[in-house]
Amino acid sequence: MSYVTHADLGGQPGFGPVTPEPEGELFHAAWEPRALALTLAMGATGSWNIDASRAVRETLPNYRDLSYYQVWLGALEQLMLQRGQVFPDEIATGEMRHPAAPVARVLQAGNVPAVLAKGSPTERAAPGPARFAVGQTVRMRAGKVDHHTRLPGYVQGKRGVIEHVHGAHVFADAHAQGQGEQPQWLYTVVFDEAELWGDGATRQNLAVSVDAWESYLEPAA
Repeated sequence: MSYVTHADLGGQPGFGPVTPEPEGELFHAAWEPRALALTLAMGATGSWNIDASRAVRETLPNYRDLSYYQVWLGALEQLMLQRGQVFPDEIATGEMRHPAAPVARVLQAGNVPAVLAKGSPTERAAPGPARFAVGQTVRMRAGKVDHHTRLPGYVQGKRGVIEHVHGAHVFADAHAQGQGEQPQWLYTVVFDEAELWGDGATRQNLAVSVDAWESYLEPAA
């Protein structure tokens, strides 16, 4: 099957202009900080990895109808339902009705600042020499895959130039499927707007940068 992913929604037309918001405006409703806290706390249990959670968020069938934290909450429900950590009757009533499922770790309140400050670095030892170099022109892989991918649809098959080589990082596509980290070289590829949107689009004198793993890239013909 081909998954419908919304990871590349920003590259699709028809959604109107982006409305800027104040830099410090983090939440729009009182429940949103709770949704963030629940997502971080459950992620810290080790029940899934960050790429698996992102894959569930970006493949929610009603993604386009949800606000940012509704997406987070909807994905959290799906992840927990899949693992027997919550049940439909509990979601419907907002009450605990089944014994708690065991988890590997519990994030204690006093440890939250240190855990968030530490983050989750994804850089790993390189599996071999980098195939591409800064300044090289490459073409992005094209075609549907049978899993969630971080390769935006609007750059598939397009030509760009390597701007930066980041080292080897956890390959999100494989990690999300439970296939291990499979680290690959990660590159920043820069695309001219005309390459992405065509010569007929209104020129805005901009370029688009995409971070892409090595398996996304091919030498440009």
